[in-house]
Amino acid sequence: MKVAIYGQTYQDNAIEYLIELLDELEKEAAEVVIEKDFYELYHKVEPSNIFTTFTLHEGLDASFDMFVSFGGDGTILRATTFVRNLGIPIVGVNTGRLGFLSTFKKEDVRKVVKEFKQGAFTIVERSLVQLNTKILDVEFGDLNFALNEITVSRKDTTSMITVETYLNDEYLTSYWADGLIISTPTGSTGYSLSCGGPVIVPTAKSLVLTPIAPHNLNARPLVISDETVIRLKVSGREENHLVSLDSRIASLENGEEITISKAPFAIRMIEYTSESFLKTLRNKLLWGEDRRN
Repeated sequence: MKVAIYGQTYQDNAIEYLIELLDELEKEAAEVVIEKDFYELYHKVEPSNIFTTFTLHEGLDASFDMFVSFGGDGTILRATTFVRNLGIPIVGVNTGRLGFLSTFKKEDVRKVVKEFKQGAFTIVERSLVQLNTKILDVEFGDLNFALNEITVSRKDTTSMITVETYLNDEYLTSYWADGLIISTPTGSTGYSLSCGGPVIVPTAKSLVLTPIAPHNLNARPLVISDETVIRLKVSGREENHLVSLDSRIASLENGEEITISKAPFAIRMIEYTSESFLKTLRNKLLWGEDRRN
């Protein structure tokens, strides 16, 4: 078994659970590689244990069986920038808060290895969206993709922006709002959900357009095929607006055209039988919880 491990360096509470995971992996004689900064945090606690490290640009390849992310959903989003199109299956150990992507409880970290060895899991492919705008290549480089969403939003103003929107070159509408979210099924439980968007199962071949605080009250979230090519053009009182890919953000001059489409690769997520998507929905959104029951 070959395992890569990643975590946020500001989360000191993750180290004790990392130690448990490493102990379990040692029993399986697994080959372990740890992200360089996360390893340095671990090495301060366990200076006698030496592991190989990887970085954003080197140390990973398609031979890994698993990529373990310690943190919350934001950590998973950053993990995708390491994995990219390598096809390494990702699993999240939740040391954060809500955790729709990072579903494994930190107290159950040993089960990550045990249930993997038992084959008690499936691999679910999560589609991504990518930005096709040459002007932003300098900002995002080859990290022009997002697992959750691509968002355009206002900058340096309290005034709304107008987002002129085309689907497969056909004009849809001009949203007058604080911004517009183009969400994947994975991202449907993130920013889009908080703006009134629908929950979509990860395997659906869909994207969601969700306006942020629209002034035209008849503007509603729209579910479209993930084969759709989306073109956006923003106008407003200020000269620039913001474009974000998950947690990465850049400024773009108003009037520049943005093209968004489904990325040519998918992120593979490990879904354990004991931690299914539907179970996560029930637990995180408290579905079925009623004081009368």
